[in-house]
Amino acid sequence: MKACQIVSRKFHIDQSYRLETAKEHGAYNTLKEAFALSPVEIIKTIKESGLRGKGGGGAPAGAKWMLMPQDDERSSYLAVNCDESEPGTFKDREIISKDPHLLIEGIIITCYAIKSHDAYIYIRGEYYQFQKILQEAIDEAYTAGILGERVRGEAYRMDITIHRGAGAYICGEKSALLESMEGKRGHPRLKPKQKEPEWYFGNPTLVNNVETIASIPYIIKHGAEGYREFGTERSPGTLLFAMSGHVETPGIYEAEFGTPMFDYINYYGGGIRNGKKLKAVIPGGASTAVLTADEVACATLDYEHMRVVGSALGTGGMIVMDEDTDMVEALKNLLEFYHHESCGQCTPCREGTGWSDTILQRVLDGRGSSEDIDKLLELASIMDGKTICVFAPAVAIVIRSFIGKFRDEFEAKVTA
Repeated sequence: MKACQIVSRKFHIDQSYRLETAKEHGAYNTLKEAFALSPVEIIKTIKESGLRGKGGGGAPAGAKWMLMPQDDERSSYLAVNCDESEPGTFKDREIISKDPHLLIEGIIITCYAIKSHDAYIYIRGEYYQFQKILQEAIDEAYTAGILGERVRGEAYRMDITIHRGAGAYICGEKSALLESMEGKRGHPRLKPKQKEPEWYFGNPTLVNNVETIASIPYIIKHGAEGYREFGTERSPGTLLFAMSGHVETPGIYEAEFGTPMFDYINYYGGGIRNGKKLKAVIPGGASTAVLTADEVACATLDYEHMRVVGSALGTGGMIVMDEDTDMVEALKNLLEFYHHESCGQCTPCREGTGWSDTILQRVLDGRGSSEDIDKLLELASIMDGKTICVFAPAVAIVIRSFIGKFRDEFEAKVTA
């Protein structure tokens, strides 16, 4: 399998999170090249690279950057999303704990491109130990003159602040993240009618995922075509896939888009644990539709093919389940999470997640009926497309995929 190390190149180096070690292996070497370009030229390079957001949505990063005003009296900001609360997803913590200086380098280049001098890294509350590593790296960068009033002697100020969240899953949604940063309750905002940047205290703001920003130095160093050497035409580059579940060697492995899913599981994951058969895979974090073993056999890891098979690549959080997995129990596990994490702002989500969780518990207790299974599907329809953010529609997708593909297991647990 083709080696791909755009963001994971230093992961296996001892003390790679230290500035001295990181610099020995090329950290911050692209800053001089970046400052030799104009902000518009950098944005053009990112757009031509085809870099897509790696936080779940997969939207083109360059198009998002172009929404940021180049001539505006207001301050501009960068908010780096490190909330990472999606079950099955744990790739961003690998970057901030193994190569935080790569992220800092990407932040500097990104802020220069969007004419910002202040970046905030929004990190989930449970990541305290990883936050400490990241803060130490930021402190090292300030001491070395990489951050501060003059970035490496350039007439450019750059400050980075870590903003620690309180552990709410919904704050991974970009507008809820900004609401939280403003000191308010983390509720998603209504979407604007036209394309525009996000807003932080009324100022234009770019929100990007950790891995997206960590990919920037490679693109500046090797150019748009260098990044496009990996992946597919419409999904160029690589992604850190976080593989968990019933595999021999779970972990985080970088692979190029377009890699056959089954090959990835066998090569990096060492195959299904204890010689069992594959039953199902959740491909992109808990909020993506589950795939059967037959679907996995013909699936490739890119945005377009995942859409063809009725799922999504999401954050690349791959949860592998073997033949002994009880799919009803698996769905219950997910519904408990959604029930707990709904922010409660929208009635279909607030009530629908709780009701779904309660109904499925009745089925597992042996008190359910076939009508309860149909009721779950009805609730999925009620939740889908009737809320401010995509939380409830994601729950609907999960319910439909589990019941649609494994209904026999649900029917086996009901009495009539």
